[in-house]
Parts: sequence; structure tokens; C-alpha cells
Amino acid sequence: MSGARGPRGRRTAALACAALCAALLAACGVRTTSVPVDAGAAPSRSPCEAGGKGVVTRSDPGSVPVRVYLVCASGLVPVERAVPLSDRSPGTSEERVPFAQALLDALAARPSADERRAGFSTSVDARLLVTAGRAGDPAGTLRLSAGPDGLPATALAQVVCTLAENDTDGGATAGGAARVLLAGPGEQDPPRAYGCDPGVKADPDAPLPAASPSAS
Repeated sequence: MSGARGPRGRRTAALACAALCAALLAACGVRTTSVPVDAGAAPSRSPCEAGGKGVVTRSDPGSVPVRVYLVCASGLVPVERAVPLSDRSPGTSEERVPFAQALLDALAARPSADERRAGFSTSVDARLLVTAGRAGDPAGTLRLSAGPDGLPATALAQVVCTLAENDTDGGATAGGAARVLLAGPGEQDPPRAYGCDPGVKADPDAPLPAASPSAS
């Protein structure tokens, strides 16, 4: 007698459980379905694109196009900007510092609304200034108004990659990375060579290695 009841009792319990689950789902406003639902791929959190382009372009008459590096998806992404340029070449000593300052200003400028929606941001402070190297500094040195090692790691990476890749006086390290000679405002921040390679662009939050000018 008990053996006959076992299977029937288990089936009855299973049906009751299923009915209870369906009732609970209905109470929560969830419609049950027997058909698998494919919701598609998860949306991208930060496409790093604006206007359907991987590089955002801003052009103004009388300006020269440059590439600056903004932060997006935890990495550095090149973005096109237009900066003012006189009739002198940016490689000349008279124009090099104003050109470098224009690059810093472009870095510090707030990204456009489209860029912000696409995930772009910047860590560079608008108060950051650049001047020429002093007597005794290696040729090509640029001095910042704040010591490079005192800047946030991401801001320093943005500055280094932007200046190095737009600087006609820049050289290359043994690894082929663009580099720039940077110093701070005081004697405690002597000129050092900072390089921009794919690793820096992929992880700008990591400490940026620097070498003495003679070692670069």
C-alpha cells in the first residue's frame, strides 16, 4: 500500500510545487514562458567612440591638427584636436614651448558632451604650465610647473604620450617608444626621460618609469 502511494505522492508534490512557483512569479509581475529567451550580448560599458568614430575630430581654421591622449576604458586613447600654431615650425626653439603649452591646454580642456557619453575623461589639471629648459639642462628639456613625479600617474602618462608623440625634438628609447625630457620647477626635479609605449597606454595608472637623459 505504501509502495503504491510513493510515486503518486511525489508526482502530486511536484505539481503542487510547480503551481506555487507559477503563482509567486505572477504575483511579482513576471510572466512565465517555456521558450528560451536570448537577450543578446551585454551592452558595452565604454565604447570609446563618439559620433560613430574611433577618433573624435575638432578642426578650426588657422589651427594645426594634433593627437592628444584622453582616458577611456582605463586606458589612453588618441583623440584629434586642433591647436593654434604660428607661422614658425613647432620644431623651432621659439615655437616649441608655446606648442607644448597648447597641447597641455588641449589635454586639460573638458571633453565634449559626446566624448563624455562615450567614456572619455582627462586627469590633467588646467593649471599645469610648461617652460623651456634651463642653462645646463639637456637639449630638448621641458620644465613643468609641477614635478612630474608629483602628478597623478594617469595625468603624467597623458602628458608624456601627448608631448612625446607631437614633439619633433623627441627621440626614441631602445624599445622604440616615443620619449620626452621632462623636469619640474625646482632643482629637486632634474630632467629625466619618460617614454610612451603600448604598456603605458594600456595601463596609465601604473608608475611611469623614467631614466636619466644620458641613459635614454
